[in-house]
Amino acid sequence: MQVSTLPDDPARSSGASPRTRPSFLRSVWFELLGLLLFVAIFNLLPGIGGRLNDAGLVLLGMVLALVPAVLWLLFFYRMDRAEPEPKRLVIGVYLAGGLLAAALYIPLFGYLFAVDSWLPYDWWSELLGGTLVIGMVAMAIVYAAVRVVVFDNPEFDERLDGILYAVAAGLGVATVNNFAYVLQHGGVDLDVGSIRMVTNTLGYASAAAVLGYFLGQARFEKVPIFYLPLGVLFGALLTGLYFFILDRAGAASLTGDPWRDLLLGFFLALVTMAAVAWLVRRSDEETLRVSRVVGDGDRWEGLPAENSVAEGDR
Repeated sequence: MQVSTLPDDPARSSGASPRTRPSFLRSVWFELLGLLLFVAIFNLLPGIGGRLNDAGLVLLGMVLALVPAVLWLLFFYRMDRAEPEPKRLVIGVYLAGGLLAAALYIPLFGYLFAVDSWLPYDWWSELLGGTLVIGMVAMAIVYAAVRVVVFDNPEFDERLDGILYAVAAGLGVATVNNFAYVLQHGGVDLDVGSIRMVTNTLGYASAAAVLGYFLGQARFEKVPIFYLPLGVLFGALLTGLYFFILDRAGAASLTGDPWRDLLLGFFLALVTMAAVAWLVRRSDEETLRVSRVVGDGDRWEGLPAENSVAEGDR
């Protein structure tokens, strides 16, 4: 009697995530705590900036601009420690996102759209500009970096990898925006500046995670042609809303309570990541269910008719 059996790992073969790994949300909590510690260090040591000249402040600000992205990458990479993605691919996507953002930042935002001349003056221009200009450009960069560097690579072998790689690209965009902030301000005030670095990073990483979910789905499922553009649009909308909410709370003016802005950024990032985790888990469960149904159908087809009936009666 010839019986066809299910694959050893149907979830893996269809894009689900059967690996034993740390909880996605637990990893996010550790990331947020690491960023909070980063901010606390520079707020508890206020005398550092007073001993530096302008060049020193700029140099220190550039280093600070990198730290939040490095912390996110480390924690996200540890989340995948059961079978981690190659470091060269994660770093490659991060660098691709950063290089694209650096190449496009001044031509697009400084000249083509000239955002400083109109974006901050009305709430509607800030919301629309933050979504349709800043958000769309940032998410298009994230999409391009993942698509070119890793999307067709065999190492991209589960849905959660879409989030990992998209967040890496988003962190590249956030790093360049942090660099721009440091250069525009001739360095940073270490306490408020460190908070600004973290809220910037939280915003781009969270929006990129949403796009990463769409990329993971498109990698393993047959999706309509508008699916990935819709993911870019959702990521752009989240980017615009995130920075609009923070700005309305006083983050942009640096005159409000920066700790309130930091806590608000943490809350928005956690809600976003929880929603993404739920979507990935639901998709993986659906894939496992379909795999089992298909496997059971194959098994019955492999049985002779009389055996199939007997098995069915039981």
